Amino acid sequence: MRINNKFVLNSVMFCGLLFAGLAQAQPPSGPMSFFVTSQGSGNGGDLGGLAGADEICQNLAEGADQGHLTWRAYLSTQGDNAVNARDRIGPGPWFNFNGYRVGADLENLHNLGHRVSAETALDERGRVIPGSFAVPNRHDILTGSTSDGRAYPSGEDMTCNNWTSSDEGKARVGHHDFAAWSSTHDSRGCSSAALNSSGGDGLLYCFAVRE
Repeated sequence: MRINNKFVLNSVMFCGLLFAGLAQAQPPSGPMSFFVTSQGSGNGGDLGGLAGADEICQNLAEGADQGHLTWRAYLSTQGDNAVNARDRIGPGPWFNFNGYRVGADLENLHNLGHRVSAETALDERGRVIPGSFAVPNRHDILTGSTSDGRAYPSGEDMTCNNWTSSDEGKARVGHHDFAAWSSTHDSRGCSSAALNSSGGDGLLYCFAVRE
């Protein structure tokens, strides 16, 4: 059987270009700087304010041997001196437990180029967070934020009274397993039971801050 050398050469070149393209399509890897908490405060939307939420992130990171980094909860607040969640987490990039990049920078993290998903939004020990079709479903992640990571105007509560209420009010949540990871819908209240009822468990996004 005669072998068409030109065909073989073209095939080899095509495969080389294909593999090169795939290699370029893979995002860079790096040490963990993003996770979803494996647990909440245990008190619904009362996280002890931003400081208490940051402490939750820091403590869980320390338990996973990542306490040498400074961790911040991705949360906004409302009212006087409102805080935008996006302003709390540094410039990026951010990587999950497996070293997979979920966002290159703030712009990338908050547009459709982000890679936050059910497969990448892992907890501090690399475990998958149960999503939409799991029982129980835990995909409602507290953010209090708009889709671009900013605070809501004063008036309608979107932050469980700036993360101090486990009763009155409500919170804006995102879904870690959908494109709208930072802002999807309002919770049904601020108690643990209210958060559970719509598929949440008071979980948070945590980011390591690198100035």
